[in-house]
Amino acid sequence: MKKRDIFLAVFAAVLVLAGSAGSAWAYFTTYVEARGMLTLEMGDETTIDEPKFESWTKHIVVSSDKGSKPVYVRARAFCGSEYKLVYTGSSKWTPGSDGYYYYSDILNGGEKTEELLVKIENVPVEDVKDGSEFNVVVIYETTPVLYDENGKPYADWNAKQEAREVEGGNS
Repeated sequence: MKKRDIFLAVFAAVLVLAGSAGSAWAYFTTYVEARGMLTLEMGDETTIDEPKFESWTKHIVVSSDKGSKPVYVRARAFCGSEYKLVYTGSSKWTPGSDGYYYYSDILNGGEKTEELLVKIENVPVEDVKDGSEFNVVVIYETTPVLYDENGKPYADWNAKQEAREVEGGNS
C-alpha cells in the first residue's frame, strides 16, 4: 500500500510540473533583447554626427550627403527618467509640442545643421562609478521638402511612406 501511495504522490507531482511547464517555456522563449541599428533608405542620405561628449553634453549635427534631396530635420534625445535633458545651441533648433526639436532651415545635399546641444542635468557625480554605463539615445528624422500651391515649402511629418517590391528583394 505504501509503494502505491508514494507512486501516486510522485505521479501527481509530475503532472503538476508538466502542466506548468508550458507557461514556463513560453516565458523563456518570448524574452528578446535587441541591439544595433536599422537604416531605412527613403531617397535622402543623411547622417547624425555626435563629434564629442563633454561636460555631460552631447553635440549633435545632422549632415546630408552631396546630391541628396532637400529635407527638413527633427531630433529628440532619450535617457533614464531620473535625469533631465536640457536642449540649447543654435536658435535654428526650436522645440515642438511632441518633444522633438525642429531645424528651421531646409537641409540641402552637402549641408550640415547647426549644432544642437543636449545637456544631461541632475547627475550626482558622486553616484557615477568607474565602469558604470550611462546612455542617451538620440533619434532624428527627416522628411522631404514639399511645396504648397503658392510655392511655399513645408514639412509633412505625418506622411506615410509606401513600400514597393524591387526585383531581388524588398524595398
